Amino acid sequence: MAFTVLKSFGKLISFLSKKIRKRIEYMKCFRVVSLKPEQPSQGNVLLSYRIEPFFLKPNEPIPNDHTWHWECRQIAQTFLDLGYCVDVIQFHNHKFVPKKDYAFFIDIRHRLEALSPLLNKDCVKIFHSDTAHILFHNAAESNRLLALQQRRGITLSPRRFEPPNLGIEYADCATVLGNEFTINTFSYAKKPIYRVPISTTGVYPWPEEKDFEACRKNFLWFGSGGLVHKGLDLVLDAFAQMPEYHLTICGPVNKEEDFEKAFYNELYYTPNIHTFGWIDITSSKFIEIANNCVGIIYPSCSEGGGGCVITCMHTGLIPIVSYEASVDVHDDFGVILKESSVEEIKNSLRMIASLSPLELKIMARKAWEFVRANHTREKFTESYRNTIEKILINQGKKDKHGRTWETDKFLVS
Repeated sequence: MAFTVLKSFGKLISFLSKKIRKRIEYMKCFRVVSLKPEQPSQGNVLLSYRIEPFFLKPNEPIPNDHTWHWECRQIAQTFLDLGYCVDVIQFHNHKFVPKKDYAFFIDIRHRLEALSPLLNKDCVKIFHSDTAHILFHNAAESNRLLALQQRRGITLSPRRFEPPNLGIEYADCATVLGNEFTINTFSYAKKPIYRVPISTTGVYPWPEEKDFEACRKNFLWFGSGGLVHKGLDLVLDAFAQMPEYHLTICGPVNKEEDFEKAFYNELYYTPNIHTFGWIDITSSKFIEIANNCVGIIYPSCSEGGGGCVITCMHTGLIPIVSYEASVDVHDDFGVILKESSVEEIKNSLRMIASLSPLELKIMARKAWEFVRANHTREKFTESYRNTIEKILINQGKKDKHGRTWETDKFLVS
């Protein structure tokens, strides 16, 4: 009896603790983080992005499960370095009302539409796109789900749907993390769009000892939620028909129960398919998996920069990706899928596996060198700073003394 009471009491405490933690996280969403530059202020900037990274303790590491944890902090730091005070709000903070003039307002979703009428008229509004246009994004996932229904006779739920936003239409200009694919989904608005190549959450040394002969038929699918959106169903269908090729899956498969049920046999009872699940990219296991594979296969239907692909290229994997993955892939180090059909995936895998170990090593090395040169935190920092400097000049922004930024560039560090 006493044991039963204690067990029930323990469950109650656990339940209440979770409720309290959720309430604390909820309340954080409506806070404003205010940051000040070390030098005299040039004005104010409002950043509507993610607020969680600004609550990290001084020695607490930045999470590595997504690039935005670091990128939103770096965006704030860029304006601090330029001499601006920065207010940061959560991108879905619908309670915030501006009470001061802002030189810049940067937003990733719906706050541009909501707050633009309340901002001073000379505020430069920047839409920071970390995804393709949501109308395209939603339509692309719907088409994939419909194609799966027609191919396999099953209906799965959408996982990546979002309410459309009018951010690009209310903005003066935009910054985009992806390549021409992502940019083209916003071109209808006829606004200046600046590309800032997505950063990476992990940088790895070149795998000197990798055996390209042994791994030539081994491939990795690595992604986050939205398994149909990111093409895992197509990849499973392809490998189920290619028993001599091996696929390792790293992603949150068990969080999408309808997908897991529909593909249970392929995921868990097909000898050449190995479902690992979610993985820490800093772990030795991730490096081991990457070193035992020759390439990443990622036929996503819509991305804002293909961070998963970039991470894998940093480990020395050859990319086999859709155009919509929004990653620059050249013929000498990867494959861009034109249709992302099961047959095209199979043919692309066979083509890569048919190359000599030396050819595979050269391709992998070029992929690794490409992301080392174009997708690092240092490159993001440089590119974002240069972009904001261009916008300052193009908008004719002046400092607190009325001097234009272009002619008095030395005023800021």
